[in-house]
Amino acid sequence: MNHRYCVIMADGTGSSKQYRHTYERFVQIVPPENILVVTLASCAAQARRELPDLPEGNLLLEPYARKTAPCMALAAYTLLSRDPDAVIVATPWDLVIRDEELFASTLQEAFAYVERHDVLMTLGIVPKTPDVNFGYIQVKEGRDAQRMAGPLQVKTFTEKPSLELAQVFIGTGEFFWNSGIFIWRAATIAAEMEKYVPEVTELFKGWEEHIAERPFIERAYAECPKVSLDYGVMEHTDRAWLYPAHFGWADIERL
Repeated sequence: MNHRYCVIMADGTGSSKQYRHTYERFVQIVPPENILVVTLASCAAQARRELPDLPEGNLLLEPYARKTAPCMALAAYTLLSRDPDAVIVATPWDLVIRDEELFASTLQEAFAYVERHDVLMTLGIVPKTPDVNFGYIQVKEGRDAQRMAGPLQVKTFTEKPSLELAQVFIGTGEFFWNSGIFIWRAATIAAEMEKYVPEVTELFKGWEEHIAERPFIERAYAECPKVSLDYGVMEHTDRAWLYPAHFGWADIERL
């Protein structure tokens, strides 16, 4: 059994064709039956239109927009109910990747590391300019970190700094752009979320029996706070690692 999965986190903004672009990128990396899309219930029709080959049970519908932590709780508990050994690459749906082969090989290396270690991995883009529109991740390995290969241990997260601070970041060699792409075991992210965002995970108690039931999801989301994975989990966990990435990358909103 292939235990590698992809979770596409789609907030429903932008062109619905981006569902297809992102799906086709990851179907080269994980089996098509192992791709899940999490999106708003109001976007279900357009998701099914763009992804007619996606298994019905792999389209997870959020009743309300609650940011990425509730989204991942829904996806992680769904996958744990199907495959306790699931390893997830979680990605926003609105990224542009310019070197697909390098992207695939980088992701395969990150997958292999996560399969051997209980870490929360982020793909970190080697920055080209002091861009203030991206989040930055500092690693512990020092000034030569951007030239290193393999996983690096995360030191700090900074969300969209000032231009002056971004220039300092670039100069140190210790910082990477936050790609928003994560790799982790479903069991590991679930455990870390239960530790750091219990206000989210408590609402999913009973998931073992009820995660596929619409009324259960409706009740959980009705009370769920808006919390991002970066703010809620990654800035606090001691399991945060970064895998350096050199492929072309952009947020589609920036093109």
